Amino acid sequence: MTANGETKPVRNGNDGVAAKRPGTYDGIEVDAISGRRQGARETWVEVPERNGYPAAWCYTDKRSYLPGDTVRLHLSSNVDAIAVRAGRDDATSISLHQTRLAKARFHPLPERAYEHGCDWPVFTEWTLPAHVQPGAYLVEAIDSTGAVLGHHLFFVKPVHRRASALALVVATSTWTAYNDWGGANHYYGLHPGTPRGRSPRLSIHRPWARGQIWLPSDAPRSMNSERADRPGSARYEFIEWASIHGFSKYYALAGWATYERPFVLWAEKHGFEVDLITQDELHSQPDALDGYACAVFVGHDEYWTREMRDHVDAFITRGGNVARFAGNFMWQIRLEDNGATQVAYKYDARTQDPARDSDPGRLTSAWEDPLVNHPGASTFGVNALRGIYAGFGGMARQSPRGYSVFRPEHWAFAGTGLGYADMFGSQASIFGYEVDGLDYTFHEGRPEPLGSDGALPGLEILAMGWATSAEAGRPQDSDSLMLGDRDAHFRAAMLESDTSPATVQKHSRGCGMIVHFKKGRGQVFTAATCEWVAGLCKNDFATVTITRNVLKEFLKRSI
Repeated sequence: MTANGETKPVRNGNDGVAAKRPGTYDGIEVDAISGRRQGARETWVEVPERNGYPAAWCYTDKRSYLPGDTVRLHLSSNVDAIAVRAGRDDATSISLHQTRLAKARFHPLPERAYEHGCDWPVFTEWTLPAHVQPGAYLVEAIDSTGAVLGHHLFFVKPVHRRASALALVVATSTWTAYNDWGGANHYYGLHPGTPRGRSPRLSIHRPWARGQIWLPSDAPRSMNSERADRPGSARYEFIEWASIHGFSKYYALAGWATYERPFVLWAEKHGFEVDLITQDELHSQPDALDGYACAVFVGHDEYWTREMRDHVDAFITRGGNVARFAGNFMWQIRLEDNGATQVAYKYDARTQDPARDSDPGRLTSAWEDPLVNHPGASTFGVNALRGIYAGFGGMARQSPRGYSVFRPEHWAFAGTGLGYADMFGSQASIFGYEVDGLDYTFHEGRPEPLGSDGALPGLEILAMGWATSAEAGRPQDSDSLMLGDRDAHFRAAMLESDTSPATVQKHSRGCGMIVHFKKGRGQVFTAATCEWVAGLCKNDFATVTITRNVLKEFLKRSI
């Protein structure tokens, strides 16, 4: 998400329940929630409290492990005794490890823990057995009554890479960007001296925000359950739900629970093997994808280092295939301190990022920033600044929520029954909340890329829809809008250095696309929308069929 609005921070309760009362935190005054409109402009952050609701917070020393490695869990709790349970987070829920109740301590929040990490002592540790099954493992912190007071997640890698498996790259950098635990993320918070209190530097050594790892089944997704059929206040149902139930404000926009977990459950149910790779590993290991035929990206996948892209580009050129069912390929970031710190100055990069003078190509700005000059289309076929929002808040809220098909003869559509101008996925709301696109024109009734923004020769636009980077509505409803036209201003400034009204209006118009192209010996299929996985969750026939077609085609090399 590319929000750049101004809001006042609100202190958070111990387990994510917003503390709707005035107070102070690190000397910063915090206001009670104003309750304006639907909560879109409310801001709260997750800060633990010793005397709050019973809760436990934890994190592991690493994000992923091999069989035989030791997992070290760092934990703080305002409950005297805590047990820990870990199991594979899938349909089988295979138990991996469980402890008895042990004395727990509440550790005061270190200063700027969001930036420097928590540095808590190890609460418990255990060695992974040699036969442990690869996958994602959910950690639960439990009190004496059996109530779960906190969650964490870690990954187990296979000892030997399975050529027949999908290599799912988990969007841990985007999770980190949205993780407000301890006081701030890359969007808002309590960091001094920055717009909205956002922090350009975030530590990975802290818990995940509530809702990023685990969610109840009735938690709303990012797009409202129904399209508006008349003018009125903009609605953000997931923010309303989060405020009422004490979850992170943007839980629905980034995290395992919303995106990668549903995809893994769907894939394994349909006979696909899945190996999980974190973005940290993709960054630090040039061979992270070696041995796989198909790398997969799903959901909201917004933040990448240059190294991550280089390693994916090399994989494709060597003959690897990429299936990207994800949206919003927006920001270049850096990882520092051996990967422990994520750096993203974003909108402020040209004035605040130290790289602006020393190495502008590494600027933590948009990939299409002329100083960065590395459009995302050269890797995945589409760019975030040419797309952005659809069906989200006041952004194209009455627009169709599916893709219109323009090249139904493509092999990806085999068995769908779709024809030219058919739409699919609308009932499942797969088109949004953020999408990516290209500069294009229409020729004989079909979209063609102009090739002016990084798209490679031979790229085909298979389907598309339309998006915007500016909220619209009646003047009397303006107070309910979260973003206004700030993102259109940013795009106009980046691409034309011109923020005149006419230029901003032009850059408020965007699109989302499904594209396919070949690169070197490999190929890329991109369905550039965050919510593609919603079609899998709701068993939308065309979305499921296309996904199966792409994965089976891209795995042929290993069969």
